[in-house]
Amino acid sequence: MIIKMDNKEVIIKPGERVDDLHRNNYKIIQNKEQFCFGMDAVLLSSYAKVLAGEKVLDLGTGTGIIPILLEAKTDGSHYTGLEIQSKSVDMARRSLLLNKQEDKIDIVEGDIKEASKVFGVASFDVVTSNPPYMTNKHGLINPDTAKAIARHEILCSLEDVIREGSKLLKQKGRFYMVHRPFRLVEIISTCSKYKLEAKRMRLVYPYIDKEPNMVLIECIKGGGSNLKVEAPLIVYKEPGNYTDEILEIYGY
Repeated sequence: MIIKMDNKEVIIKPGERVDDLHRNNYKIIQNKEQFCFGMDAVLLSSYAKVLAGEKVLDLGTGTGIIPILLEAKTDGSHYTGLEIQSKSVDMARRSLLLNKQEDKIDIVEGDIKEASKVFGVASFDVVTSNPPYMTNKHGLINPDTAKAIARHEILCSLEDVIREGSKLLKQKGRFYMVHRPFRLVEIISTCSKYKLEAKRMRLVYPYIDKEPNMVLIECIKGGGSNLKVEAPLIVYKEPGNYTDEILEIYGY
């Protein structure tokens, strides 16, 4: 399928789909055989604060969902996504053309472990990441390579993400991440090791009477040790029925 955009043509390849993001009429190209974004990325894009004129980098951007949503929601001067998988990079770049965002967002193909060498130290005001949650000791590794890389720490570790995030940030820059609560102690201690001090944290619960299954965290490079634990975010009122806050975050 070919979608015509002014004088450009955006090709939708076999197996791909175009999803509506409910923001600025933006859309995203995804392939169900690859890793598709989930609620965690949407929640992170809402949690991250980007001020007017700031430069933002998303580490492990996949098909570009976080930069695309941040550009829709915030007034930053420029947004960049770094992704190692070439098929995801290709889909992300075509989504930018589809949304006419190519002047505001760059998608760079590269390795998170080398990010500070690619972009230079202290080159961003904000760094975000929705990294792989599982180590090789956690659960079964998906036989599909693209999905395995997105879910398990095969090509980069939590420490890689945090170390490079710290290097890339300017002093007092902000680091935002969504992860799993069972690794929270490791997350905070590793962030502190690299001079990223946790300042805000919000736990996400699928239902009000269940345990949290996600955590959103904000760290400041060179910040003081003063952590604010925010009110919990509840996803569902009941099965299949989102809470009002989730509906607002999604833009429904």
